[in-house]
Amino acid sequence: MLTEERRDLIVKLVNEEGAVTVTELMDKFDASAATIRRDLNALNDANKIIKVFGGATSLNTATINTVEDAVAIKSTRNVEEKDIIARYSASLIQDNDFVYIDSGTTTLKMIDYIRNKKAKYITNGIVHAKKMIDLGLNTSIIGGKLKSATEAIVGPDSVEAIAKYHFTKAFMGTNGISLEAGFTTPDVEEAMLKKEAIRHSYMKCILADHSKFGQVNSVSFAELSQCAIITDVAPDNKYIDKTVIKVLSEIKRRENK
Repeated sequence: MLTEERRDLIVKLVNEEGAVTVTELMDKFDASAATIRRDLNALNDANKIIKVFGGATSLNTATINTVEDAVAIKSTRNVEEKDIIARYSASLIQDNDFVYIDSGTTTLKMIDYIRNKKAKYITNGIVHAKKMIDLGLNTSIIGGKLKSATEAIVGPDSVEAIAKYHFTKAFMGTNGISLEAGFTTPDVEEAMLKKEAIRHSYMKCILADHSKFGQVNSVSFAELSQCAIITDVAPDNKYIDKTVIKVLSEIKRRENK
């Protein structure tokens, strides 16, 4: 098969499916990973698809989220679900842990339930750091550029700063969870920092309510297999086949009795 013919078929497939993985394309076209990645890079440069970590997504803006809402807006959504996820996540922290807490509304709620003052904490969230200090937690904040929309520190300086640490646990936020694109966010600088934090953590947990499943944002920062997910409702079994998922719906029902 000629290169241009294969690339035309890749675009057609991506548009039909919404998103595809490198592995799927390798099987479909009997091509090597290097060949498929060259194809995706070329098609991305030609503005025919969007190349993401581990695959590609359609240009259809109905399926790709490129804009992030402000914290004030996100904090009003799925409040009860986030609270349940936050409470359970906080209970996982032990005395000798060195914990990274990512910016985000669910991770911010988590701080309300942290009782362990023997662990050490690092965050890139401005409001997160203030809350932790007020609680008397051993807290550090990384340096970098302040992103006002998410009240988070991001940028190359923050990535460089976090690279020297090795966390026992990382509690991460995400804007979307997709079988094809993995964990995604609309901001490339936040994606870089999330990716580095995950790379330097032994146990990494994504805190995400049910609304995040099936959502794809413009930048991937991890594959599903790299992190466990703590959520409120069991997703499609296809997700369960890809990673470890802790579902808290049973806890929620017991609390409501």
